[in-house]
Amino acid sequence: MITSQDYVAGTSAKTLNPANPQVIVIDPILQVRSHKLRTAAYARVSSDSDDQLYSFAAQVSYYTELIKGNEEWEFVDIYADEGITGLRMDKRDDFLRMIRDCRKGKIDRILTKSISRFSRNTRECLQIIRELKSIGVTIYFEKEHLDTAEVSDEMLLTFFSGNAQQESMTISANMRWSYQNRMKKGTYVASSTPYGYALKDMVLTADEEQARIVRWIFDSYLSGKSMQEIAKELTATGVKRKNGESQWHHAAISYILQNERYIGDKLYQKTFATDTLPFQQVRNKGERDRYYIKNAHPPIIGRELFELVQQLIAERRTQYISSSSAEVYPFSRIIKCGECGTLFKRKISNGKTYWVCRNHNLDKNNCGLTPIPEPEIYAAFHRMYHRLKLNYDTILCPMLDQLQALKRHRNLSNLQVVELNRQIAELTERNHVLNGLKSKGIIDSALFISQTDELGRKIRSLKAEKNKLMEQDEDDSAIIETRNLIELLEGGPEHLDYFNETLFTSLVELITAASNQRLKFRLTNGLELAESVERTVR
Repeated sequence: MITSQDYVAGTSAKTLNPANPQVIVIDPILQVRSHKLRTAAYARVSSDSDDQLYSFAAQVSYYTELIKGNEEWEFVDIYADEGITGLRMDKRDDFLRMIRDCRKGKIDRILTKSISRFSRNTRECLQIIRELKSIGVTIYFEKEHLDTAEVSDEMLLTFFSGNAQQESMTISANMRWSYQNRMKKGTYVASSTPYGYALKDMVLTADEEQARIVRWIFDSYLSGKSMQEIAKELTATGVKRKNGESQWHHAAISYILQNERYIGDKLYQKTFATDTLPFQQVRNKGERDRYYIKNAHPPIIGRELFELVQQLIAERRTQYISSSSAEVYPFSRIIKCGECGTLFKRKISNGKTYWVCRNHNLDKNNCGLTPIPEPEIYAAFHRMYHRLKLNYDTILCPMLDQLQALKRHRNLSNLQVVELNRQIAELTERNHVLNGLKSKGIIDSALFISQTDELGRKIRSLKAEKNKLMEQDEDDSAIIETRNLIELLEGGPEHLDYFNETLFTSLVELITAASNQRLKFRLTNGLELAESVERTVR
């Protein structure tokens, strides 16, 4: 046997005897980990829990010290959702941010208290664990002493997450039973109040300023005005809605006109939560009992007036011709009016096809943007495509470089998120201390309210700043779409002799009619390009 050194020193292939093969020993190279294990933690915090172990502050502090205290780990972030159900993954912003960071290769390992904190939905829990394992991300569940890096059989995971799911379903069933029991007795009080009412001492009482608007809406509808006209008039006069906004819509007027609350009655269980996961709130079409309580609170509208309105709604509904079966065209819901913001509709006049602003079509005084001939929109798209095809290397390629540089810069904001988490945890801990002092009678109510209000304001401000930083990480989609556009243009036709619908939908997300002479094409990556319109004199 000769070593690799002997072979290098002078042994050649010519001196080797095939009958007596020589074995070369190549010493193994020690594998050295190129970086520390990038470790994060996830906490789901119950807002109504008094258990300090699960408080945001306690978990942030605990996991930060745990991860930073391990020399083999590199601290990534603490992801935490407060007061959010564990049954719906799509409702947990920080959980989704953590999964996105895993997919981007920022995390190698996740620590969490228990499977119930991670997810109470068996199917979603297993789906996420499988996906993360497939991309090399492991999860350690402390309570169960379970490490996905060591588990080959998912039966154990199914057992634990199934228990967590069953626990949540039992809690939800108990809550539904409690609500239904109060509905039967007529004592159930909804957390939200309809426009025109205020909740005082758990009883609905009329808010006279809003009640006056409700009466005007009913009278206006009976006088012949449409729901759309009523909404437009309320918006124009600056009347505030329940949420403080002054923009009224058809749906809000429809809800008011058909709500039995305004005659002093209550209909319970108009909607109900499904029994299977994921729980969804659906309209009750007879699947569950409904409970009608008469004279439950002071009315705003008389019963006779209410019934007349219901009859008129039914009559107008039968006269309405549904447009749900209308044919869909390439520009359907794609062209927006730059003057009033309304979507365009297709219209044929004197044998010619136009696209027109819906507001202008209803009344020329509503919007000054006149109809645009369909062939001119096609021609504008062709011109835009040809310009982009010739110049994409000077438009899209530099844009891609800038987006990638911006992404690298924004990745540094992760440290800012960690610092914001620390500040939020500190303020939340102070809030817990105040609650403890108040419960023991050490501070009075006035001081407690003023202090907690101030802390709440600061926490909301920090969370808004944190969300803003988190949203900045969404530039990945712009990078991907820009790359797709470059590839599409590189392989696209040199010249368009006809309108290519597939190419159009792949390139364009929205068209804004900025004026009668100019269209703005918004590409799928967010870039906007303007083109002139050669108007046909009508």
